Amino acid sequence: QVQLVESGGGLVQAGGSLRLSCVASGDALSRIQMAWFRQAPGKERDVVATIRWKEGSTYYADSVKGRFTISRDNAKNTVYLQMNSLKPEDTAVYYCAAFYDYRPVTLLTSYDYWGQGTQVTVSS
Repeated sequence: QVQLVESGGGLVQAGGSLRLSCVASGDALSRIQMAWFRQAPGKERDVVATIRWKEGSTYYADSVKGRFTISRDNAKNTVYLQMNSLKPEDTAVYYCAAFYDYRPVTLLTSYDYWGQGTQVTVSS
């Protein structure tokens, strides 16, 4: 079991930055894969970035490459999403998610554990 709590969302102007945090608690965290997803109104929930807790290997959606960075702090059991050069189209609810062991990291259905979500709004 993994519990996830996100924080760090808010309102920012286009071109600005925000950092999201996701604190994980539970068992065997070294075995988990973590990710940030986002869901805009009327749209599907899509993967933004993923990170393997132990190895630190990452994946980014094309839409955020070069602007967003996912990282983790093992000592704090926290995964971060640093978002720079934000655009209005980045506006969405951002969710932290996790699963144990190995599955396709970009599939929504791979993830068993979800946070409550945090709103990010980018004004033009």
